[in-house]
Amino acid sequence: QVQLTESGGGLAPAGGSLRFSCAASGRVLSSSAMAWFRQAPGKSREFVAAISWSSGGTTYADSVKGRFTISRDYAKNSVTLQMNSLKPEDTAIYYCATSSTPVSRYVLADRRQYDTWGQGTQVTVSS
Repeated sequence: QVQLTESGGGLAPAGGSLRFSCAASGRVLSSSAMAWFRQAPGKSREFVAAISWSSGGTTYADSVKGRFTISRDYAKNSVTLQMNSLKPEDTAIYYCATSSTPVSRYVLADRRQYDTWGQGTQVTVSS
């Protein structure tokens, strides 16, 4: 089974930028997807962004649209999240996810579609 390893993240001021990546240990299923979710203290895990693996089509949560960009390196089986114009409410643990089964582009934001998760990386935005 594919394992996911996240790198990057850290601390940034409000209005700043951060970038982090997630690498899969093996080949990502071409009909699958990779996504980022986040979980703030005391809150449930929420969708951030996702990318269809074969087409490269993307979808974003309304709260990050226009500020975050997800991209993939198909050959390296990795995905990157570029976060700009950060806000204190972006503070959370960010998790990378993928699926071992096909994921329709219509359900990219559905957490239940993903069965493989990274260990999480902390992002803290200071006000």
